[in-house]
Amino acid sequence: MESLFEGVKEFNEKDFQQYAELFSALGKRQKPHTLFIGCADSRIVPNLITRTLPGELFVVRNIANIVPYYRQTEEFVATTSCIEYAVQVLDIENIIVCGHSNCGGCNALLKTDKELENIPHTKKWLELAKRVKERIESERIENPDEREWRTEQMNVVEQMNHLITYPYIKEKFREGKINIYGWYYIIETGEVFNYDREERSFKKIE
Repeated sequence: MESLFEGVKEFNEKDFQQYAELFSALGKRQKPHTLFIGCADSRIVPNLITRTLPGELFVVRNIANIVPYYRQTEEFVATTSCIEYAVQVLDIENIIVCGHSNCGGCNALLKTDKELENIPHTKKWLELAKRVKERIESERIENPDEREWRTEQMNVVEQMNHLITYPYIKEKFREGKINIYGWYYIIETGEVFNYDREERSFKKIE
């Protein structure tokens, strides 16, 4: 924990001073251009991957970068609320759903009920990727590495589709007022692949 305190001190002494003017401007308002929906995995750092500064990305992270289906509810819905606020209040221009390699959430998606009995809330959350699980199981992929990346990439596309269940996103998307992207990030190489809707495949960003 001491290293975190030291990090705060160094931030105030160095990084904050470097961007003092930017932080001053951000002190009263924000106008991010992109909603970044990513996994809560500690190895995924949106601003580092995209080389963006504070104020550019509105970020929501959860297990397996999942987008709940739109529904009217009286429940507490964190991810849905973030999406609503980003689109309806901040008027963002882009939405990125970013999955990644070696995703623990996607790996858990394929485990048995017995294996998930000690993480019941995670198990329930992953029901939102049920269609991915069913499709992967139907493909009967024997190679574990191939099964892993297929699950992770398929999940990105599934969550992109979930975004269109939000009426206000569907309307803006059809009118060309908002862009929806699907990314796949490989941790060990730093490569990022963008989903091509026409070819239905991920292509390296370069």
